[in-house]
Amino acid sequence: MASDRTPARSAHSDAPSGRTGTLENPEVHANVPGHVIPIIAREFDDFDTEAVRFLRGEIPENEFIGFRLRQGVYGQRQPDVQMVRIKIPFGGVNPEQLEMFADAVERWAPLRKGHITTRQCVQLHHIPLIDITKLIREISDAGLSSREGCGNTVRNVTGDPWAGVCEGELFDPTPYAGAYVRYFVRNAVCQLMPRKFKTAFTATDEDRAITGIHDGGFIPRVREIDGELVRGFEIRIGGGTSIMPRVAPTLYDFVRADDGEYIKVTEAVLRIFDRQDELRKNRARARIKVLVDRIGMNAFREMVDEELRGDWVQERDYDLDRLLFVHDEAENAPTVPVEVPQPDGTDARFARFRASNVIPQRQPGFSTVEVRVPRGDLSPEQFRGLADIMREFSGGYARTTVQQNLVLRWVRDEAVYAVWQRLAGLDLGTAGAREINDVVSCPGTDSCKLGITSSMGLNRAIEEYIDDMQITDPLTRQIHIKISGCPNGCSQHHIANIGFYGASMKVGDRTIPAYIPHVGGQYEGGVVRMGQRLKLRLPAKRIPEVVGRWLRFYESDRTDGEVFNAFVDRIGHQPFEALAAEATLPVEYSAETINEFVDWNRAEPFKVMRGEGECAV
Repeated sequence: MASDRTPARSAHSDAPSGRTGTLENPEVHANVPGHVIPIIAREFDDFDTEAVRFLRGEIPENEFIGFRLRQGVYGQRQPDVQMVRIKIPFGGVNPEQLEMFADAVERWAPLRKGHITTRQCVQLHHIPLIDITKLIREISDAGLSSREGCGNTVRNVTGDPWAGVCEGELFDPTPYAGAYVRYFVRNAVCQLMPRKFKTAFTATDEDRAITGIHDGGFIPRVREIDGELVRGFEIRIGGGTSIMPRVAPTLYDFVRADDGEYIKVTEAVLRIFDRQDELRKNRARARIKVLVDRIGMNAFREMVDEELRGDWVQERDYDLDRLLFVHDEAENAPTVPVEVPQPDGTDARFARFRASNVIPQRQPGFSTVEVRVPRGDLSPEQFRGLADIMREFSGGYARTTVQQNLVLRWVRDEAVYAVWQRLAGLDLGTAGAREINDVVSCPGTDSCKLGITSSMGLNRAIEEYIDDMQITDPLTRQIHIKISGCPNGCSQHHIANIGFYGASMKVGDRTIPAYIPHVGGQYEGGVVRMGQRLKLRLPAKRIPEVVGRWLRFYESDRTDGEVFNAFVDRIGHQPFEALAAEATLPVEYSAETINEFVDWNRAEPFKVMRGEGECAV
């Protein structure tokens, strides 16, 4: 029989296993868009108390950090300020929440922006700890929660932004993703695991949620059992990027959904993971992918099978009637607009936007409109403007994306042009969502303790360089570029067609900001593969020109219709290295070359200032 070791309950774990609820009634869930994680007021009282004690010096920092992280509050490289990570389960957000972000940014965030992450959260930066005690209370008024946004917990559960409205899905996984969130948030089994556990629910085999790079991934499946069609999931376990990147293998090819079996199997996985004390010795290699890689999926599957025979299973409540997030978006879809402007066919900018950012829903008469959000950053004015657009044109429905964008859902076809005009007025009407100039990056040294380089600065520089190239070739525009400020890969640079992670170069007694490039990664079309790391270390200021050189090389030397990754596979990585070899040559420090020793968006000479990260504290 499987061991029934249950981890000691945290002093701040607020609900028994699987039991969570709303503030008004801990056993009832409100199926309202954007309200997935139940709000528990006493958590805010606890945070106030512990934060004040810490600021008074009554408790040591190492004792306070774990508690702070479980509330989604993360330390920054800048002293005396924090980042708060607000979880947006499967990216679903409503207009009132966008307005709350606008208010919070204006009141608390000195840089006047909120940041959409590659895991569909929204982060606010540079906030003093005492202000965060007020901020987390205020965001809760809109149903927003930062609970377990950080720490060794089940992190934000991401999802396909087109789930429920896309062609080809067997069923909408959104209700089941919501149930998963509700079951595991505050659950004692996953408060102090060896490391974090990231989850993704996708809608189709296109795998727009990129389950392959997650600790746990769920893909809808339907199987005929006893003459009835039964919903279920293929469950993948053990993917990840960062150190030791791996694509998640399949644990089970079919696990029932409607009886909660998929949650039960996940709990078995988490119980096994929590008992791996060997993993706790080295936090850099403490992810579940390390265990799966070491023993193999067959052996891991046997461990799960054995765990599921344990007595603990009978003690659990997998009542999906209580947990499911059930909401019919179609009921609130907007009616046909009476008077909205229509295109006259002469505006090339709108035609380009429509081709790249608009996708017809499977529901006739409706489309999704993807809002390209440069670097994932939104100002208060943009948050409020998007909220107004959502109310007027999308029935109030939108979801953030893993590419740091926002997808407006249920937009009437007749209203797409009007939506584009309104977006343009917010500086958000740019075409090319998920194309080459829609560059993805993490915050890097803007805020992260582990950041080495200014990945956001390089993002802007590459985007501007590509815009100046005026690329019209459709195959080149399909290329994806991702930039991380350190090897940990929060921007998912491993799976980009062209990816970079931050590093440095020594030149005498000085240091130059630099990046290590990868080519040939993929995450679209249901295929996930890691890119090839090149034997290069490129100075940061030379990278935009190198990228341009690679793009023109691809356009000139490819075969007819050959996509970028096929081109990389055919010619190998050496030609890319050769084209960039000149850029790797070091320079002597002088008045003429001083710019090379200063990172993007910085004014002072570059120094590696890397602190200790808190992801595994």
